[in-house]
Formats: sequence, structure tokens, C-alpha cells
Amino acid sequence: MAETRRFTGQTVLITGAASGFGAEAARQFAAEGADLALCDHDAAGLTAICDLLKRQGTQVVQAHVDVTEEAQIAAFVAQILDSNGRLDVAVNNAGIGQDLVPLHATETAQFDQVMRVNTRGVFLGMKHQLPPMIAAKRGSIVNISSAAGLVGAGYLAAYSASKHAVVGLTKSAADEVARHGVRVNALCPSFAATPLFDEMADQVSAPGDLSKAEAYAKIAHRVPMRRVAEVAEIVQAILWVAAPENSFLTGQAIALDGGLTAI
Repeated sequence: MAETRRFTGQTVLITGAASGFGAEAARQFAAEGADLALCDHDAAGLTAICDLLKRQGTQVVQAHVDVTEEAQIAAFVAQILDSNGRLDVAVNNAGIGQDLVPLHATETAQFDQVMRVNTRGVFLGMKHQLPPMIAAKRGSIVNISSAAGLVGAGYLAAYSASKHAVVGLTKSAADEVARHGVRVNALCPSFAATPLFDEMADQVSAPGDLSKAEAYAKIAHRVPMRRVAEVAEIVQAILWVAAPENSFLTGQAIALDGGLTAI
């Protein structure tokens, strides 16, 4: 008997799909039988992952999208529905970091940009993803927040604020749509081996008193498990949260952080 794959026949939308969590999520959902709808502002990176998956036999809808622009989000969801006729899972993953600076030294323009991408992007995503799910009386949204969205994060005030807001949006939406058979959850990872983490390590090592490897070790030492996460182990949790067997899981902000928020 052929092995049953959890997302066979389902359409999964992923924002920020060109790299990091988004690209790995695309690979793992494809391996579980999903049809994919992938978007990113990085057109070249997006094309690379989409071409790879198409060669492997996965059906992929793709679009170059700025998640802060409502018209682009709306058009992408409309494209998915026109092509596939359904939207079962949405992973709102697109996000950016910020410079490691005290709150009082944070440039207002940077604060605004972090909030636009990390918070407005999730809001606009859900605004247009939820109606077809409500109409179908099924669906699962996974918003990528952060451990910094559950606790304070010194020198990352804008980023932390944006990720706290993602948790608030998640819980509010979950309360509104649970009666329609739609689930909304947030995943809150701490440090993981993504391009965003690499940028942070660059900043930590920038003064010149630490090598890049020493900067990695210094950051990892803050985690009780004394390591950063592999991208794949964070993404397997995204699939677990979205999976149909978790039909009673909604409104949660799930920490996947090596114990960081436990102390």
C-alpha cells in the first residue's frame, strides 16, 4: 500500500519562500504531497527554488510579491484560487531583522520598515487568505513569529515589537475564525541557522574583537541547549502545526527555542 502523505491534494501558500524557513518549508510540504504557491521579493531566489521543485514534479504557482503591498497580496491569492481552486494552508514567513542597537538609537525609518514587513505583511496576508478558507470551512494559517515575540529582546526592540504584534494578530484571528473551521497559530523560534541569523552574527563580530565562529558561539551560548536550531527542525514544526491531525490546535504561540523562553 502506498504511503499516505499528509498534504496530498492541498494547496499551501508560503511567503518569503526564496530562502531560510520558507525554502525549506516548500521542500518539506512538497515531500508531503502539497501543491505549492510561493512568493518572495527575491525574484532570482524564488525562481531557483520553484524550478527545483517543478523538476521534482511538484505543482507550483509563483509570484514576485512585496508583502507590504496589499494589491500584490490580493492578486497572489486570486491567482492561487484561479489556478488551484482552493487554499488550504498559508505560512506567513516573510520577515526582516534589524540592526543591533538600543531602542533610543534605533532609526525611526528602520522601526517603520521592520513593522511594515513583519507585522503589516502578516496582517495583509491573513486579510486575504482568510476569506477563501472561511468560505470553504477549512484551513490552517501558521504565522512565523519569534521567541522575541514572547519575551523582551534587548537591542532588538523594533524586531521584538513586530513579532509580539504577530502573536496578537494570530490570537485575535484565531478567536474570530475558529467557528468557521479555520485554525490560526504562530510558531516562535529562537536562533536558527538562517540568513537572518548570519546577519546577526556579522553584527556581533563587526567590532573586530570576535571572529565569525566566535560570534556564533556567543549567541548560541544564550540558549540553554547551547546551540542554534537547524532550519529543518523548525520547519518540521510548521508542518506539524498545519497538519490536518492537529484539528483542535488554534490560537497558540508555540515556542521552539531550545529553552530560551523558559528562563
